[in-house]
Amino acid sequence: MDAVRIDKWLWASRFFKTRALAVKACELGRVKLRDLPAKPSRDVKVGDTVTLTNDSGTYVVDVLALSDVRGPAAVAQTLYRETDASIAARKKEDELRKSSPWGDVDTAGRPSKRDRRDINKLRGR
Repeated sequence: MDAVRIDKWLWASRFFKTRALAVKACELGRVKLRDLPAKPSRDVKVGDTVTLTNDSGTYVVDVLALSDVRGPAAVAQTLYRETDASIAARKKEDELRKSSPWGDVDTAGRPSKRDRRDINKLRGR
C-alpha cells in the first residue's frame, strides 16, 4: 500500500470517531497535508506532515505508517508521531485555558443565579 485517502487515515489513526467527521473536518479546512488544505480524497503517504484541528486541539503529526482499517488504539498510535513543537503548544494552550477565570464556567444556556453572582464579583460590582 503506497497511499491511503486522508479521511480513512485520520479515522484509522483515531483522530476522529467516524469517517464522516474526518470528511467534514477536511471540507471545513481543519486538515492540512504538506501545509495545503486537504480534500477528503487526497492521498497521504509515509513521511507526510499532517496538521489537523479537532476538539482536543491542534496537532502536527508525521505519518509513519498507513492503514485504512480502524484497529485498537495501541496500533493506531504507531501510525503517526506528534512533533515536539505540537506537544508543547497544546500543553501551553491547556495551561492558559486552566488559568483563565472563565475556564470552568459552563457556557450552555443562561447563567444561573450563582454564576451571575460570580460574574458580578469578577467585574467588581
